[in-house]
Formats: sequence, structure tokens, C-alpha cells
Amino acid sequence: MIRSIVSTAVAGLAGYAATKAVLRSRLCTQRDVVRTNHAGREVSLIEGPAVTAGLLAGGLLIEDPRQRAATLLATAAAGGLGAVDDFCESGSSKGLRGHLSALARGEITTGALKITGIPLAAIAAATILRSGAPRPGARGLADSLGSALGTGLGARKNDRAWYAAAADIVVTGGVIAGSANLFNLLDLRPGRALKTGALTLALTDHERRVSWSPSAAIAGATAAAWPEDLAGEVMLGDTGANALGAAIGVILAETASPGRRRLVLAVLAGLTLASEKVSFTSVIESTPGLREIDAFGREGV
Repeated sequence: MIRSIVSTAVAGLAGYAATKAVLRSRLCTQRDVVRTNHAGREVSLIEGPAVTAGLLAGGLLIEDPRQRAATLLATAAAGGLGAVDDFCESGSSKGLRGHLSALARGEITTGALKITGIPLAAIAAATILRSGAPRPGARGLADSLGSALGTGLGARKNDRAWYAAAADIVVTGGVIAGSANLFNLLDLRPGRALKTGALTLALTDHERRVSWSPSAAIAGATAAAWPEDLAGEVMLGDTGANALGAAIGVILAETASPGRRRLVLAVLAGLTLASEKVSFTSVIESTPGLREIDAFGREGV
């Protein structure tokens, strides 16, 4: 327990320090990282690399080795592919449908690289999460009977378990990739993605060795970026939003039961499809409660 508390504290400090270090670097003033936001104001994309650096720095402190490897892989891949789309953007296609249509025409855009690369990295991360030995007591009745009676019951159950395990990897990867994409869709107003991340972690079940340190890293990076983000001076962009969503997706995938993972994936898929037809900003701004939470802290921005 003491080790977990110390690791969590250090992860939070590392996330905060790494994020602040990048935000205060000379990169912030480079014209290559400046874009125009929804209000027509110039805003720096440096927050994306800064938050990604904070998440990776804090992620090194995760106690569980599989969780640590999966988190670092998913976060780095999502952030890296997001950076390619942010800083080397090619093509005029936008949104999931636009990038898929471009691929169908044989046009490879940076967005298309992202929507194919992030799911592949998410599946790899999911495979890492599910690659460990079964927990004690996972040996089923059929296995026990099969071993004792010499029948094929255990073998048949193992065959079914293989398919179930493969399906769970796909669902887990879908949660990670879907979360990365959702946070990118939400990063349209100052503070929105950061607030969503904080609320998600507050409402999530946590396990000491699995989620304490990555949650602390996210909290530290969020605290470091919060003032500038809410002021509309910087934004996460694809780099930071994808990285943040992927890191949270790994936490959601590993702390949830298989049934809850399937439910989370269904919600993420539904929201992604809905985003092609419905404006999240319009829904949020027309919904009491959501509107006030979304606007909190960014008056006049």
C-alpha cells in the first residue's frame, strides 16, 4: 500500500512537471504550432505534446507491468499519430466518414493513418493486457472434471475460451481506440476534453496497482495544462486529445468487467456514429447542466 501511494504521488508530480516543462519551452512560440480556434483567435497546439509527455512520464510509475506497457504503448501511439495529423496534415477530408471515403478512393491522408494506426496500437495494447496468466481460481469445473475423468470436457472448454479471449481482446482494443477518438471529437472548446477526462476518472472504479498511478499522471498533466487551456491560449489538438483518450481507455478497459467493457464499447461506438450526424457542441450548449459544466472557467473565451 505504501509503495502504491508513493508511486501515485510521484506519477502525479511527474505528469505535472513534464507537462509544464513542455508548455514553458521555446516550442510554444514557434509559428508551426499556432492555429486558429473556433473563435478566430490564435492558439498554440503545444498543449498536445506537453500533455502526452506528462502522461508518458507518469505512466512509467504504474506498478502492474502489463498495465504499464499497455498504457505507454497506447498513449505514445495515439499521441504520435495525432501529432502526424496535427503537424503534417495532408488531404482535405474530415471526420471518420471523410477519411474512410478517401481511403476508398486510394487517397492516403494523415487522418487515415491515424484512424487505422490507433486501432492497431489499441489491439496490441489489449493483447498485452490479456496476455497474463489466469487469476487464481479461474480453472473451471469442466477443466477439473476433464482432468479427473480423462474426458475431453476441459479441451472443449479451452477451445471456447480461446475464442472468448480473442473477442475480449477486440473489445478491449475497441474501448481504447474508441476512447481516443471520442476525446478528439470533444476537443472543440477550451477545457472540454480535460473536464471530461477528470469526470470520467472520478466516476470510474479504481484498482490500486492498475489505475492509481495512471490516473494521478492524468490529473497532474490536467492540472498543469488547465489554466492555459481554459484561457484559450493552447489546445490539445489531435496529439493531446488522442493520447489522453487512449490513456483513459486503458484504465476503463482494465478496471471494468467483460460485460461492462462491452457496454462501454457500445456507448463509444454509438457516440462516434452520432458525431457524423449531430454536433456535440450543439447538444452540450442546449442541455442544462452540461452547458454550465462545459462553460465553467472559460467565461469570455
